[in-house]
Formats: sequence, structure tokens, C-alpha cells
Amino acid sequence: MEIDLLGIDLAKRVFQLHGADRRGHVLHRAKVSRAALVDTVRQLRPRVIAMEACSSAHHWARRFQELGAEVRLISPQYVTPFVKTNKNDRNDAEAIVEAACRPAMRFVTVKSVEQQDMQAAHRVRELLVQQRTALINQCRGLLGERGITIAQSPAAFKRAVPEILKECEGEITSFCQALMMELLEQVHAIEERIATSEAWIKAFLKRSALCKKIAAIDGIGPITATAIVAAVGDAKAFKNGRHLAAWLGLVPRQYSSGGKSRLQGISKRGDKYLRTLLIHGARSVLRYVANKTDARSRWLQELIARRGYNRAAVALANKNARVIQVLLSSEVAYHPRGISV
Repeated sequence: MEIDLLGIDLAKRVFQLHGADRRGHVLHRAKVSRAALVDTVRQLRPRVIAMEACSSAHHWARRFQELGAEVRLISPQYVTPFVKTNKNDRNDAEAIVEAACRPAMRFVTVKSVEQQDMQAAHRVRELLVQQRTALINQCRGLLGERGITIAQSPAAFKRAVPEILKECEGEITSFCQALMMELLEQVHAIEERIATSEAWIKAFLKRSALCKKIAAIDGIGPITATAIVAAVGDAKAFKNGRHLAAWLGLVPRQYSSGGKSRLQGISKRGDKYLRTLLIHGARSVLRYVANKTDARSRWLQELIARRGYNRAAVALANKNARVIQVLLSSEVAYHPRGISV
């Protein structure tokens, strides 16, 4: 029995296996416990192993690559159309094999341990920023009930609260003052943890040659550079820069039929976090192009006058994504006036 393609439906404790030959004929079906998964795969010796790109998929992919097997990770949204009748582990494993056999199927690149470390640092920072925002909004809401309004930014909040708490009269009672002081201390503690996570991210930037290469682009800082390298890697899985921009959702969404092309707003597909970082980085560049005379700044000035500030920001984010794909997939270095060897 020679299994050419083995589909594995990942789970926490029990894994469903579906093995097939080159013609798609079923050769093996079994349920395997977590402890016995690696030994079972070693005994079956499949040429290709296919899995959904879900939780723990990259860990198992690295384990199976050590056994000499080719690993193909598929986005779950591409596996769903191949599920027959009811959804269960057995049918999911079969659908994974069916999807992996498609010649035009797109696969997810296996992440390294370092990439997952960088991604973990970003996830922790994002969580801390959300917690800080929640605390500030809670304080603004409590003070708003007492007729005091504060601007939304964290900087404005930190400037306004100490001045407000100095006056312990009228609506601001001693209890309210103590409560606000406690919440303000929590905000400061979270900001210290955010600074620590950003220090981790900058350390990753210093150790990674790919991060340093794309950080040279205007509008790409340490956070954006490390986030892209953590999610994309060497970008050789993308045919060209346009494919990376489309994967990030920075291209127009189409609704075309009958030979008529209808283009709408950006598709917003892919990773929202990466798309947000690229667009915010582009906005930071647009703030300083008014008095510049280089070719890129003149292009942005004309684009802002013709299409508006927001569309220009998205266009610059799209352009940066295309440049990033070239830099990550080749040995060229970035120069402000273009890309050269």
C-alpha cells in the first residue's frame, strides 16, 4: 500500500486520517490519537500530507517535514466546497484530500518557529492595546455621566485626567476620584507592558535581514516590517506583487457580469491587521509630501488632488505591498527611486 496523499483533519485529541493513491482511490481511513499521530504517519510514509491551515497546523507541518514528507496547508474556506453531505471528521479529511488534488489550489506557506514568535509578540501587543482602549473608554464614559468630556486619544486622556482629579468638588466626589486614580494606574501599567512588547518587536527587527530590508521603505516601520515577515515569510509563494496586494485586500472588489467590469471598494480580504498597518503607514507618508519635489512625492500630490486623500493612502499601501513582495522574494535591495541590484 503506497499512499500518495494523506489528508489529516486536525483536532485536540483524535485526528482523522484519509489516505489515497495518485488516482484518488481510498487506501486508508483511521482515527488516531494525538500521541500516536507521528508514529502512524511514519509507518504510512505518504509522499504528500495535506491539512487545513488552522490551529497547530504549522507545528504539525514542521514535524511531518522532518519525516521527509511534502506538506500542503490549505485555507479552510477552500476546503468547505469539497465536503460531501454532512460535516464530520471523516468527510472533512476526505474533503482535504479532494482539495489538495486540485491543480489550481492555493496553499499556505509553512511558518517557522521564529515567524510564530514574531506573530505572538504582535498578538500580545494587539491585545494590550485593546485593553488600554477599553479602560480609557470606560473612564471617559464614567466621567461623561458627570458632564466631563475628554478627547478619544490616549495622550489627551492622560493630559486631562490629572487636572480633572485635582478638583474634588461637586460632581467629582472622593469615591469617584479614587476610582479614576485606580483606572489611571491600570492604564499606565498596560502602557508599560505595551512598551515591553514593542521592545521585543524591535529586537526581532534587528535579528532579521528580511525585516531590515523592507523597513527601509517609507511608511514601513518595525511593527509593520516584523508583522509582514511573520505572516508572509520570503513571499516566494506569491507570483508577483499584485498577488500579495490582492491577498492583503488592497485591490478593488469586482462584481462583473456579461462582459461588463464593475469595480467597487477594496476587497478587504486577508489579514485585517496587516492591511491596517500598511494603510496607516501610508497615511504617515502622505502627511509630509506637500513640500517635496521627488518623483514619488509628485505622484502622490497629483493622486491626492485627483482622487482624494483616502484613495491615495490605499494606493500607496498597495504600491508598498508590491515592493515588499519583490524585496522578500529576491536578493535586490530597496532604493527610494526604485529597486536595483
